Amino acid sequence: MRVVFAFAICTVLFLSGCSSRSNDEIQRSELDNLYELSQTYLQAGRFADAATLLSQINTRYPFGAYAQQVQLDLIYAQYKVGREDQALTVIDRFLSLNPNHGDNDYVRYMRGLVHLQAERAFFQDAFGIDRSDRNPVYAERAYDDFAELVQRHPDSKYAADARQRMVAIQSRLAQHELAAAEYYLRREAYMAAARRGAYILENFQSTVQVQRALEIMVTAYTELGLTQQADDARAVLVANF
Repeated sequence: MRVVFAFAICTVLFLSGCSSRSNDEIQRSELDNLYELSQTYLQAGRFADAATLLSQINTRYPFGAYAQQVQLDLIYAQYKVGREDQALTVIDRFLSLNPNHGDNDYVRYMRGLVHLQAERAFFQDAFGIDRSDRNPVYAERAYDDFAELVQRHPDSKYAADARQRMVAIQSRLAQHELAAAEYYLRREAYMAAARRGAYILENFQSTVQVQRALEIMVTAYTELGLTQQADDARAVLVANF
């Protein structure tokens, strides 16, 4: 009787083991199929569908065979459909959990692109009206993202594009400062206008906004009776423009 009972226990354990392995195989098959479908969506440009499916895979199989690649694909899909907050959440989590991953240059590059996308949405309204007076917080974050990419991964294939985008972002930041300077000039707050102009001159020397900043400085210093400062600004303006 004891032998039969022992045999029964062994049989149950054996079948249980087989069942477990079978479930693992089924799950892996499901994961393979789901991931393949997500790639089909991405290649077809169905980014919303891809984002939804990749999110499901990421939740159901957080430690699956495709875990890291799923997150990388999810970042791109969320970016393409304009879900900046969701994309940034995945980016920050990925960098936190994978500090030495080989694709971290790409992830940092995407973080810059996501912040730029958020900036564009905030910078212009539905009618495309210039709103350079708005706070450029997302542009500043994008600049920091690209600067970090260039610093940490100077040889990355994304570094050259990041540098070009940093130049463009500087122009956006200079435009914001110039809008403030123009505002203060109209309000006859001449010292504040001059200071904004000087800030552009000191921090955004390679941008086209420098010329107008110098003109504002000349006008503001002249109105304040600061002849020497006005002459200095005028000399720089004439020498360069």
